[in-house]
Amino acid sequence: MMSDEITVLGTRLRLKQIPDGFKTSMDSVLLAAACPAKDNDRILDLGCGVGSAGLCVLTRLEDVQLTGIDVLPDHVALARENAELNDIDARASFIAVDIRDFEPQIHGGTGFDQVICNPPYLESGAHIQSPSAHKQLAIGHGEDEMDLKDWITAAHRNLRSGGALTIINRADATDKIIREMGRKFGAIEIIPLWPKLSTKAKRVIIRGIKDRKSPSTLHPGIVLHNNDGEYTAAAERVLRHPNPLCLD
Repeated sequence: MMSDEITVLGTRLRLKQIPDGFKTSMDSVLLAAACPAKDNDRILDLGCGVGSAGLCVLTRLEDVQLTGIDVLPDHVALARENAELNDIDARASFIAVDIRDFEPQIHGGTGFDQVICNPPYLESGAHIQSPSAHKQLAIGHGEDEMDLKDWITAAHRNLRSGGALTIINRADATDKIIREMGRKFGAIEIIPLWPKLSTKAKRVIIRGIKDRKSPSTLHPGIVLHNNDGEYTAAAERVLRHPNPLCLD
């Protein structure tokens, strides 16, 4: 399989990429940093691609287990290679399956402690289609279209009660994400990601706890770049190093 290779978290994590597939971005690293996992947690990465976000979590935490699922077998195969490349394959498993069909009981477990996901940002009818059918499927636009409801439903189904969902998406999808979480999740945290100071947020991280009834929290968020284009100290802390996202 032809592949390109990048490094993230400084040079701590090496990741092979599929040239015409979904590419690892800053969003995957931020998603991993925002996952509130702790020792012995079982983590599910929905739509794992080549394993970027989940493997970032494993790089940060030594005592967690990762399951990644994706509909594209070649992405799953490369995710396995990436886990081996970084010597963390003993704690990671990857399965080629549609997120709507995955059931943890079938794969040797009950509900997960954490679910992370980075759903396609542009839903059906809101983007110009790629001429590559493979890339269309990689970003969630195959013949059988999915939307945010499918991702949140899959997360809820696969979490144990009290488990956490962490999702990154476009800031203008915040209302839809909150609406789809409905009464399924509580203690919802909204974390805007500002490209620069005094600009509109383009991305948002949203976390919620399954079956919790606590009120929501809107955090100040994270400014990613200084005016000179360099990362801010807050962004540098999680993009260059395997640290959790700090909101204090």
